[in-house]
Amino acid sequence: MTIVLSAAILVLLATTLLVLVRWGNLRCSGPEPVGLFTFLAILFTSGLDMGLIIFPLTEFPQYAKEAAYQFSNPLAVEFGFWGFLIWVFYFITTFYFCVIEPRVKLFELRPVKIVNNLVIVSTCAFTAYLFLVNIAWYAPELGDAWAYLVVLGIVLAAVYSSTDIRYLKVLSIASTWLFFALILGMWWDADVDGGYFADAAMAIGSGYFAQLPAFVLPLSDYHAFYLFWWFAWSVMIGQFVSRFVGGLKTYQLLLALLVIPSIPLAVWFAVLYFYFDQGIAISQFWKLAMLTVGVIFVINSVDSLVRLYTDNLGISVAKLGRPRFIALNVVILATLVLLFRFTPFEIQWVGLVVIALYAATLWLLLRRYRPALLAIARR
Repeated sequence: MTIVLSAAILVLLATTLLVLVRWGNLRCSGPEPVGLFTFLAILFTSGLDMGLIIFPLTEFPQYAKEAAYQFSNPLAVEFGFWGFLIWVFYFITTFYFCVIEPRVKLFELRPVKIVNNLVIVSTCAFTAYLFLVNIAWYAPELGDAWAYLVVLGIVLAAVYSSTDIRYLKVLSIASTWLFFALILGMWWDADVDGGYFADAAMAIGSGYFAQLPAFVLPLSDYHAFYLFWWFAWSVMIGQFVSRFVGGLKTYQLLLALLVIPSIPLAVWFAVLYFYFDQGIAISQFWKLAMLTVGVIFVINSVDSLVRLYTDNLGISVAKLGRPRFIALNVVILATLVLLFRFTPFEIQWVGLVVIALYAATLWLLLRRYRPALLAIARR
């Protein structure tokens, strides 16, 4: 699996370079263009989930001790698993669905459509599953029964939200501001010195950017898990957020994806690393605040993915009616959450399927649709 994953990443980076060389100045627009801030809010909250909120404090000790990560520092490793270069995964799929897919319509072929939507619904359920298995850290007093009910409520809220695009835009912008508020609140409560962020920036600079080639290929099995997870997310996030691109040039789209989401990620990880490094316990208030933001992130993510696969399959509210639409999707997602929970089913399998889908798409583009590619103007 590691060899396949490594080869896929190298091909992805090479393809990104070719796209920039040929179409770097081409303007990209989706069918529902929005302003840059709204686009980035939708991307940020749809393309990330509650793992961003809950994983760092449990991962810092691992990165500090394990041999695979000793070439860097825990803050830089955490950033490397979530930030900057990783967003190339989203860039290439966003570009494809903005510019190439409308011309070739590969994802309308029945076999591709079936595989694509199985990937979407599986990854959608994995997001809810992650919340289920990690909620005990936030609220251990809930117990298993209440944890399942909370996750069911989140899935129900997300499916309901997916019935109207207005909910997505409001939730995306609101959750972005709430995330910023969480960063500021925990920063203020820990009394983090302003100079600390200069030190954190240097730690990320020396531990990540100076060591960037080391982060390209899997560092460990856990890093491979992350990379498969990003592959699983990438194809559907590209489909979804490409709708909202508002006329950015290709190189601008890449820069926006690499740089802008990485800034709040770096600040957030720096604040959490301060808590870890100084041995500061997270109070129950901040755990609940993190839980709240995590819930909204999960609702956003699941909302986006439900909206995507139901559109692809023609399962609309207008056709089924809102009650049947909600019931159908809640049953599907709840069943898959239980499969992740009680069977060997893993997100790595979904990532492998996405890599195979990428390979098939690239082969078809080069073999059958090369004239359509050559016909795309450079600007």
